[in-house]
Amino acid sequence: MEDDIEAAGSEPTPCAYTEYHDIKSGVERDLPATGSDAEGVEARVWDALREVEDPEMPVSVVDLGLIYGVSVADGVAAVEMTLTYTGCPARSMITDEIERAAASPDGVEAADVRLVWSPEWTLDMVTEAGRERLREFGVSV
Repeated sequence: MEDDIEAAGSEPTPCAYTEYHDIKSGVERDLPATGSDAEGVEARVWDALREVEDPEMPVSVVDLGLIYGVSVADGVAAVEMTLTYTGCPARSMITDEIERAAASPDGVEAADVRLVWSPEWTLDMVTEAGRERLREFGVSV
């Protein structure tokens, strides 16, 4: 019982039996994903996603760490993303904006947005640029 209480107060850790893989390469993913290594049309999709801001704060969904991965194949941009919490009231608005943004670059005909809940979003996934913007907005991070 004491171990249970101690474990409950400790820092959250990823599930020991779950691995988080990049949708493009299948390699274990490093979050936050920023698209810094993307090229060509995939880089243009990342650039378009950087223009999508959270509806409550002027911070890009990329800098918030909500985008877990992007791949483009046969004219379809696949975007894997999460939200800050499962009950987000702006869920449809955000996913619709992301779908439109991902489909907008030359070389993309359609976008497929996949909402995932694992790994769970945390403030650790916010980029340094995102943290700066949050501080400017008055959020302590």
